[in-house]
Amino acid sequence: MVATAFMDKVLSPDYPDYKRNHSLYVTTMEFKNSKEGWMNRSDVSYYFLDHYVSKLKTVNKIGISSSAKASNAYVNNKKLVIEYKYTNADFWNILEYKFLAGKAFQQREIDNAELVAVISEETKKDYFGDEENVIGKSISADNINYRVIGVVANVSKTLQNFCADMYIPYTLSKDYKNTDLMGGFGAVLLAKSEADLPKMKKEYDLMIKKVPIPKDFDRLYCNADPYFASMTRRIAGDGTNDGLTKAVSIISLFVLLFLLLPTINLVNINITRIMERSSEIGVRKAFGASSKTLVYQFIIENLILTFLGAIIGLILSVIVIFLINDANIVSNMRLSMNFTVLCYSLIACVFFGMLSGVYPAWRMSKLNIVKALKAQ
Repeated sequence: MVATAFMDKVLSPDYPDYKRNHSLYVTTMEFKNSKEGWMNRSDVSYYFLDHYVSKLKTVNKIGISSSAKASNAYVNNKKLVIEYKYTNADFWNILEYKFLAGKAFQQREIDNAELVAVISEETKKDYFGDEENVIGKSISADNINYRVIGVVANVSKTLQNFCADMYIPYTLSKDYKNTDLMGGFGAVLLAKSEADLPKMKKEYDLMIKKVPIPKDFDRLYCNADPYFASMTRRIAGDGTNDGLTKAVSIISLFVLLFLLLPTINLVNINITRIMERSSEIGVRKAFGASSKTLVYQFIIENLILTFLGAIIGLILSVIVIFLINDANIVSNMRLSMNFTVLCYSLIACVFFGMLSGVYPAWRMSKLNIVKALKAQ
């Protein structure tokens, strides 16, 4: 339950990225020299997103943000590391950040390259202390003063594309005018509806084929993927393989082993437990108990033990999730019980409880009465 709570937090639509069902994510670009067998892989540039991707007709909105960059601030003679991202205006229109105060910067502030910033609730507390209203105040990072115009609720570190301590206009970036295809940016492409997603994907793929390949390379790959595929491609795939099959196979194998090993252990325990009751089985069979009745008895006993184990496991899961959230092991990540997974877990408990009880019960029901009584 703890593992699935974590996976649910990572993979399910979560604050502020609630529109995954009709979004595609552009995160990496790959150049390859197939003759010499070497490659170059990096984030994409703002130029690529603005010059090529934003021109697609099926793209309703494109939210652009940079990878996180670290800056230093000094508060009360203590160093505070602030991670910041550069974003465009539509970034705030696609992603549903919860503004606790103020508002996001708009296209006007971006065009004028104004030194404005949206900060997280955690940064507000660390930098300004107990001050309630910080809108209009200055926050200094790397000796640059930014005017705070908005404060947003904290984003979990599990959402690396959208988590930051401070967000500032992309026009303040030194390399946004860079005309290379690779850079330090990524994007969320929003379709008008979920039905338009395949059209947007197809148009994007056709566009990529027309992008000029840099010198010294003969292959260019840059994919627009659904959220999960964008993660697996970065971790376990490459330009031609999204790594989805590999990732799902590894997860499935892990789950299978995670469930299979305890089941084998349960079968062994049950065989030992039931063997110790061979004399009881012999007496009951001597008084006319059928094999069906004995099997039914042991299965019911095993299911009761299984449900008791499930209840204990559920209680321990709640305690562990509470401790993980309280310790803030992953910054701003708040795990919660997934009731759908809980239902499937209970079904799995019943299935494996029966599986671990049927075989030993059937085996003992076939036990010879004389041998069973001699065991007494």
